[in-house]
Amino acid sequence: MTTTTSGAAQVELAIGGMTCASCAARIEKKLNRMDGVEATVNYATEKAKVVFDADVSVADLIATVEATGYTAQEPEPPKSETSGAADGPSDEEKADAELRPLKQRLITAVALAVPVIAMAMIPALQFSYWQWLSLTLAAPVVVYAAWPFHKAAWTNARHGAATMDTLISVGTIAAFAWSLWALFFGTAGTPGMTHPFEFTIARTDGAGNIYLEAAAGVTAFILAGRYFEARSKRKAGAALRALMQLGAKEVTVLRRGSPLLERSGEFGGGQELTVPTAELQVGDRFLVRPGEKIATDGTVVEGSSAVDASMLTGESVPVEVTVGDSVTGATLNAGGRLVVEATRVGADTQLARMARLVEDAQNGKAAAQRLADKISAVFVPVVIALALGTLGFWLGTGQGLTAAFTAAVAVLIIACPCALGLATPTALMVGTGRGAQLGILIKGPEVLETTRKVDTIVLDKTGTVTTGRMTLLQVHSAENVTETDVLRLAGALEHSSEHPIAQAVATGAAAKLGTLPTPEDFANVPGLGVQGIVEGHAVLVGREKLLAEWAMELPEPLKSAKQEAEKKGRTAIAVAWDGEPRAVLEVADAVKETSPEAIRRLKSLGLTPILLTGDNKTVAEAVAAEVGIDTVIAEVMPQDKVDVVKRLQTEGRSVAMVGDGVNDAAALAQADLGLAMGTGTDAAIEAGDLTLVRGDLRAAADAIRLARKTLGTIHSNLFWAFAYNVAALPLAAAGLLNPMIAGAAMAFSSVFVVGNSLRLRGFQPTDR
Repeated sequence: MTTTTSGAAQVELAIGGMTCASCAARIEKKLNRMDGVEATVNYATEKAKVVFDADVSVADLIATVEATGYTAQEPEPPKSETSGAADGPSDEEKADAELRPLKQRLITAVALAVPVIAMAMIPALQFSYWQWLSLTLAAPVVVYAAWPFHKAAWTNARHGAATMDTLISVGTIAAFAWSLWALFFGTAGTPGMTHPFEFTIARTDGAGNIYLEAAAGVTAFILAGRYFEARSKRKAGAALRALMQLGAKEVTVLRRGSPLLERSGEFGGGQELTVPTAELQVGDRFLVRPGEKIATDGTVVEGSSAVDASMLTGESVPVEVTVGDSVTGATLNAGGRLVVEATRVGADTQLARMARLVEDAQNGKAAAQRLADKISAVFVPVVIALALGTLGFWLGTGQGLTAAFTAAVAVLIIACPCALGLATPTALMVGTGRGAQLGILIKGPEVLETTRKVDTIVLDKTGTVTTGRMTLLQVHSAENVTETDVLRLAGALEHSSEHPIAQAVATGAAAKLGTLPTPEDFANVPGLGVQGIVEGHAVLVGREKLLAEWAMELPEPLKSAKQEAEKKGRTAIAVAWDGEPRAVLEVADAVKETSPEAIRRLKSLGLTPILLTGDNKTVAEAVAAEVGIDTVIAEVMPQDKVDVVKRLQTEGRSVAMVGDGVNDAAALAQADLGLAMGTGTDAAIEAGDLTLVRGDLRAAADAIRLARKTLGTIHSNLFWAFAYNVAALPLAAAGLLNPMIAGAAMAFSSVFVVGNSLRLRGFQPTDR
């Protein structure tokens, strides 16, 4: 989709063929070299966001990307919710189709490489013609399974670049080619040939050595890493899909002649029609019954109700709306029947704007540069130069072509570390597995790289620090009135109401008393509360104004209790029966019991907590004081949350964000590290980098500790994966590397990496 802003056009291209972060950097560099073009390429989302002048066309941009060795196209417009199968495969089906070839290559590589490695490493399995069986099994691995690496290496070579793919391709081809030479032209094909475990350093011509296990093993290990990486990347767009699925799928539209509109004097003789939400137009009037989602942004033209907008705004208390008030699509009608006139539809709605915020934040997040690729950019050219230098040196000293070629190929083989393929996947697998046991889900290796630098943690209030639901916290009774009487009568009456605050009172009363009596009469007073008869008593429960309409005034003790509750940001409910005010109830979104301890743990990790919420300032400051947070930013809309995170980042802070609602999704995506509460919405979970399954904020501290430890393990794995091989390079160049030293170096580095990763299984959360 192409848009135009202030004379410059903007397009988002879907990029194909990238295999590592350096690919994205290369494409970005090529695009930015074009006159009048500014581009950012995101490896994780496989998209390029390009701003270009009128002199440049989209076709020019695509041609530049293709000339770099990759594919580019404009993404297809999003399908409507009502689109059927006839519209073509879904995004998920396309992602599965792209992942399927990689999965097939991985299965092939593992199935064939395991016996090859076993025969090479276990002398007891080396029967008379074992080397020929190894060749038969390894050939499909090197040719078919490793094809993506060879293709990428060729693309890189054409553009004068070297990455991990180059090292893998050159190493596996060198190992396989030399094995072929040794089998067909050397002595390795002799029946009964074995690779004994001899750790002697001696010069050899290599004619009896094969390296098929190195070629097959490296391919299988690296493919496993790529497959798990691709699985995590396919979730990049899931946050947007989750957001768009929050809206109502169908809506009851009131057409001319509807009985409802006839009563209100709008039209004469009509009907109610159920249509897909996508067909709504500005000006349409639609019906929202209690418990239904509001289909789109609009203005109330009839009725009054309480609207639960917490998932969009973070406001914990439902908002009372009546004629003339604005309502937002995807929020929940928690009270009476409403007639709403649509003012914004489709891409103009608040929900659609939030989806764009999430997408912009995801695309704007810098792609994590893999440490292995950084090392490879230097390591690969050095190794190739060393191999060529070794070949030239031995030829120049008159050692013969065979000995010189043996030494040169040995350099290439030993430089291709098996352990490198295990370094990230094993640590990530063990770390994420241990995290899952503790209720912490880590999405991928990119996530870990930011945890070490995070110094500020921004916390949503509703559902994160607090429970996210209204709870009866305290009962203040008048003189000679028992708490039991208050809860029995007020709870019975509120039980008949659908209002969330009423339900909080009813739930609290039922929890203390068990069963509640059934009211003999009940009536809802819109915007004020409820009234009815319970056990022969005329009962009123609601705002102080409701009591005033019945000429009742709260006595001083209850009035003071009400004022004190409101200072704490709580909702105060008056209760009266038989013409006398009897009690004040305090209802609020209660702080989770574990939140104060969680804040202490986050501070101990060197993080500065900030409470960021759409709720009002009084409530936010009261909650912050209770849990020990010093900085509060309240009354912010979703787009403001993103701006706050951006502002903190421009101040030089590395920001983590913890949230659970739709209103947090864009901020979670914008933050350097997004932690989503697993008890929250799908949109928040998909936008986050880490998911805290239990909804316990203490898990945020454990998640950061585990992520940092897992990252440290990956770094140490990568170091040792290279170190063993680098240490053996001088031996290879000197022509002193026999097959068992090469095999032992690779095997030992792999065992070390696996063992180092397994230490993560012992990670323990802070004592609870």
